[in-house]
Amino acid sequence: EQLLVSIMDRGKRPDRSLTAPNNKMYLDLKDIIREHSLSFLPAKSLFKFNAVCRDWKLQISSPFFAHSQSLFCRSTSGFFIHSLDGSPSLIPIDPSFCGVPDPFLKFLPEPVDLRSSSNGLLCCQGRAEDKAYYICNPVTQQWKKLPKSNVNHGPDPAIVLIFEPSLLNFVAEYKIICAFPSTDFADAVEFDIYSSKANSWEVAGEIHFGARATRMPKSGLHVNGVVYWMTTSGSILAFDLTKERSQLLQNYDSRGILGEYSGKLCKMNVCGNSISLSILDNVHTNTMQMGSQTKMWAVKPKVVLDSKIVGNAAGDYTALHVDSNMLVVRSLGKAFLYDFKSRATKCIPGEFHNSRCLPYVNSLVSL
Repeated sequence: EQLLVSIMDRGKRPDRSLTAPNNKMYLDLKDIIREHSLSFLPAKSLFKFNAVCRDWKLQISSPFFAHSQSLFCRSTSGFFIHSLDGSPSLIPIDPSFCGVPDPFLKFLPEPVDLRSSSNGLLCCQGRAEDKAYYICNPVTQQWKKLPKSNVNHGPDPAIVLIFEPSLLNFVAEYKIICAFPSTDFADAVEFDIYSSKANSWEVAGEIHFGARATRMPKSGLHVNGVVYWMTTSGSILAFDLTKERSQLLQNYDSRGILGEYSGKLCKMNVCGNSISLSILDNVHTNTMQMGSQTKMWAVKPKVVLDSKIVGNAAGDYTALHVDSNMLVVRSLGKAFLYDFKSRATKCIPGEFHNSRCLPYVNSLVSL
């Protein structure tokens, strides 16, 4: 964005020292950036560059560009949380790059609770009696009310929204998976699936026995066609969308959170000042030959945050988020981000009153 700002400033003030060839070079560079770089920027940054020139404004406002940006801008740029009064709120990682017109989601027809997020879309649930689900994009303020399911998802549903932008689909196609207590079998979980393509819910044929009371809402995550939920017993409930099969993965620690790291499931555990990260390496260890050295989880080196940034909050961390680029922990109402590439620690501006937050991508995706 720094380079784009420089170009924008040069476009606004005359520079008599520029020769004709330099002018041409500047114009060529501007066109290259417009065609190949803008799509990687978050929505708030793009709104700034509407003022560069008419061509840039037309490009950014086109439906094709919105589709392109949803494909390439995939990094977490902020977190939606519930404020102390219960209303949703957005906390950007960097307020100058990420933002939405209405961070409290008041454009929706009723007050809502946050349930899940995926690549710029939010799944919210209304607080009225019918507990309706809404899919929305906070940037464009587009929203859709989903049809009611035929089954009861419970008071705090274990919802996972799945939206994977596709080059061939200009209209966003997404799914919602809910693991809900079975009404036909004791101590069992079933899976209700909503498809935007069919605009309907359908209960999968799979029934998982033995995990009814252990699901942890808002812990759900989708990685490469499989949905995972943490459980209070320390295991991880997995549901394969393609095969419609479920299984329990041994975890042995219910204090952490799940994330996606380099296309694989990962878990982040926090113990005092120690932050550990494990990557799911082999889900079939229970079928391995006795004596096999193959392990289910590959352990990464422990992460230590910069004590100069964290200060007296060190040693009292709660895990909030982890992905291929960063991990985020909370302590004493503040959130701290660790960048895996630069190994730098920073404090995210804003107050994190609880450990429930949804990662958010500042996307122009159209519903």
